Amino acid sequence: MRYGYWLPVFGGWLRNVEDESMETSFAYVSRLARRSEEIGFDLTLIAELNLNDIKGPEAPSLDAWSTAAALAAVTHRQELMVAVRPTFHNPALLAKQAANIDHISGGRLSLNVVSSWWEEEAKKYGVHFDKHDDRYARTSEWLDIVDQAWKADHVSYNGKYYRVDDLVLQPKPVSRPRPVIYAGGESEAAKNLISQKCDAYVMHGDPPERIRPKIEDISARRDKLGLPRMQFGMAAYAIVRETEREAQEELRRITDVKQNAAGYQNYQQWLANTQLEQRVSLEDYSVSNRGLRAGLVGTPEQVSERIAEFEAAGVDLLLLQFSPQLEEMERFSELVIKDGARALARAV
Repeated sequence: MRYGYWLPVFGGWLRNVEDESMETSFAYVSRLARRSEEIGFDLTLIAELNLNDIKGPEAPSLDAWSTAAALAAVTHRQELMVAVRPTFHNPALLAKQAANIDHISGGRLSLNVVSSWWEEEAKKYGVHFDKHDDRYARTSEWLDIVDQAWKADHVSYNGKYYRVDDLVLQPKPVSRPRPVIYAGGESEAAKNLISQKCDAYVMHGDPPERIRPKIEDISARRDKLGLPRMQFGMAAYAIVRETEREAQEELRRITDVKQNAAGYQNYQQWLANTQLEQRVSLEDYSVSNRGLRAGLVGTPEQVSERIAEFEAAGVDLLLLQFSPQLEEMERFSELVIKDGARALARAV
């Protein structure tokens, strides 16, 4: 299993806890990224929203792409998975920008392509907002241009949403044949696009028995297309404590839902503009991406056993959220990652 985490570009992950002791600053995320690769984390996901989805639109949030470029220069091992929303980025210019960051990092850049959901944010920033399936049609063209620009020169493309003429992009990315492209989505439009044009599928948190058929479905689509196996990642929120009672106490604290919280209206917009396979609850609202449904709450032994179940289901990468991020990642590293490595070494 590979361990990744969400970079706290919003100053935290809990909609019901106002202050999570995570400063919304490059100083904080830089310290976090440098320390996390020392303690066993393989990847950081840098989310892209110009408004703060967690703490409310008036709260600060870091820009994903300038943050990624800066982190590329101060980290050494960690993969930098940067979210990108096609409606906010010209594909040829983004391909150029991403290739440059890939060089700065020595080939550690990857993309998490997100077909936008927040209509109000688009309006505030002067960006056109498409209907659901149109967003995926736009993303399909966007991916075609990025892929071709990374692999060849003198590229021309004439689509419904984008056009380039005799595009030349040099230098090409370090990563071959291209930086890894991740994407997620539960609609038919999303799954068809991802299985055809992406390298990895990222999922909301769910129990192993719900994750396994998702992986089987995407894998079957890939097989029909004659394409190689995808990587599979899943979002999860982790609470590890010495006793189960302590873990459950923390769970109760963070799921004390307040419907007047600053992020509640943003959450309602997300529900309205996405097509999910199942209903969500107010507890899901407390932690983004259905992270609590993964069930990574308990003692180190319980959490390790649960991770083993996800690995058996086909998950390659866990994208974890913690609060407060740095302190809880240190705990997770010591009690889960390192203990797991020691147990594996003893078994061998």
